[in-house]
Amino acid sequence: MNKVKVGMVGVGAISGIYLENITKTFHELELWAVCDLIKERAEQAQEKYHVPKLYDTMEELFADPEIDIVLNLTRPYEHFDVSMGAIQAGKHVYSEKPLGATLEEGKLLVKAAEEKGVLLGGAPDTFLGAGIQTCRKLIDDGFIGDVVGAAAFMICRGHESWHPDPEFYYKHGGGPMMDMGPYYLTALVNLLGGVESVQGKTKKSFEKRVITSEPFRGTVIDVDVPTYVTGILNFENGAIGTIFTTFDVYYPGQARLEIYGSKGTLFVPDPNTFGGPVRLFRPEDGEVREIPLCFDYRENSRGLGLADMARAVVTQRDYRESWKQTYHVLEIMEKIQKSSEENKVIPIESRYHRAMPMKNNPIHGILD
Repeated sequence: MNKVKVGMVGVGAISGIYLENITKTFHELELWAVCDLIKERAEQAQEKYHVPKLYDTMEELFADPEIDIVLNLTRPYEHFDVSMGAIQAGKHVYSEKPLGATLEEGKLLVKAAEEKGVLLGGAPDTFLGAGIQTCRKLIDDGFIGDVVGAAAFMICRGHESWHPDPEFYYKHGGGPMMDMGPYYLTALVNLLGGVESVQGKTKKSFEKRVITSEPFRGTVIDVDVPTYVTGILNFENGAIGTIFTTFDVYYPGQARLEIYGSKGTLFVPDPNTFGGPVRLFRPEDGEVREIPLCFDYRENSRGLGLADMARAVVTQRDYRESWKQTYHVLEIMEKIQKSSEENKVIPIESRYHRAMPMKNNPIHGILD
């Protein structure tokens, strides 16, 4: 089997599950090289996962002719420089969310990728998992009738109590919408289609935060981004959605994602996960029913989107997590903030058409 070779830039907290899945689950991927500003991280990954190459700089990694796809796992405000460097070197790019820290960065990346003739896309890929794919089938098959609306809520008190290095969540490119919004919005546009306009209200509830996790316990963070974000989404199909993300609220849960239809309500699983449960309420049932998942990838399958892109590189088919999706989501997030600043409805310029649904393959780890 000819494998697609991947160069990983950034070996931080999120890299662990990628390293596991690239090397053990997705049979058509080969982790060829790693690179991190903290060289020790890259060295540990190379040793544990038997990675052939380790590079001191990302430019050296980009210059490796063996690498097909660059996997960008850096911090949000670093995404642009890494992705642009890889694109200019003629590499396909799969980036962690968001596509860029601003919409302008996204535009420049898309333009460069099209000029170079390379694929550009990225996370989140949780929408490809068994949970949301099962929800999509239920909606498409009419189980809740015509879609009327949707509601998405991500409520928590922030990441400084558990994350080992949480400061970047409160800096440029961070905040609850830019950090967690991509999971919810990507799920919503895959279930309902594109958004045509938004309204938003945002605020920064606290000017400073205190880290209570190790190793930076006691460090005071200046908050530079909104941490209480609400938005109204006007979908092209006529549905109206609500999204609320915050790092300011004590709450016993975190995820809530519901789709409302003329014949029932669908309770979508946490869009930060790949599995279930999927729950359906129809009035004739008189109760909420849990629906069996009818697709593969219900465990933590980060890297699934990367494997899908790799399959597209080999077969020349479309890929499900293209820039058309990540850019649309980025525009929605930025224009919710713009709507709050200008106190008006803001149109969404990009148009999004849902990618093809997943197909079950008898071999786990090989996509259609």
